[in-house]
Amino acid sequence: MINTHYKDRLFSFIFGSPERKDWTLSLYNAVNGSSYTNPMDIEIMTIDDVLYMGMKNDMAFLLTDIANMYEQQSTYNPNMPVRKLMYAARLYDRYIHMNKLNIYSTKQVRLPVPKLITFYNGKEDREDDILELKDAFRTADGQPIEAEPDIQVRVRMININYGKNKELMSTCRPLLEYAWFIAEIRKNNKNTGIEAAVDSALYNMPEDFGLKKLLIAHKAEVKQMCITEYNEAETMEQFREEGREEGREEGRETAAVNMLKDHLALDKVVLYSGLSRARVLELQKNLINN
Repeated sequence: MINTHYKDRLFSFIFGSPERKDWTLSLYNAVNGSSYTNPMDIEIMTIDDVLYMGMKNDMAFLLTDIANMYEQQSTYNPNMPVRKLMYAARLYDRYIHMNKLNIYSTKQVRLPVPKLITFYNGKEDREDDILELKDAFRTADGQPIEAEPDIQVRVRMININYGKNKELMSTCRPLLEYAWFIAEIRKNNKNTGIEAAVDSALYNMPEDFGLKKLLIAHKAEVKQMCITEYNEAETMEQFREEGREEGREEGRETAAVNMLKDHLALDKVVLYSGLSRARVLELQKNLINN
């Protein structure tokens, strides 16, 4: 069963903590080619107590006039633009209330510029890409809709698998070490269970890695985060395989039923299966009655 109550993903734990703003700043500088030096200029804006579709936004922070929304994904997800749209709406709502802005005024309010980044470290070999919300606007048979959308969202996807984007990694040492750690877990997991794979990766991590001290100090929590992410990714791949084998609609319903049997949160079932909420509720009712 997937644990749906974990606190953080490992990426967020490393780069999104108020105690490690120096690493957040290092990541920001590497992504943007900037050279900011004061971590205290960062204001963490991640909304910890609100879930969207059963999943938190990994990290959000303000720096000067930029609102940064970062996400780490171990599975390629072309729906990141619409998810980022939902996260951004919540972040701006929070920003407006915190700064007591009057959006009903005749005077234009000043807002920070959104920068939306997805850090991809899945097993598929994918190049850096720009994901756009406009690509989701299609007819039922998959043809693009000609009408010009009034909402535009762009998400920059960056591949952070170990060995990729070497210039970026060399600029942000914690990111390089994180990429090494994930790659080491995957290598170990080919011959052992995920828990032992994490233990071995921690043991084999070079002593000069600044990340090692943090991960060892929070070993139990780190292991739980890694195991949860691994189990979730494996389960989603299993559901996708079922969908391919059984046909699109029937496969999605089978996947949804299996997720419900595993007691996955309803919103996650809707998100992962692609079914309507009403249909998932109907499948859930059938399970209960049977």
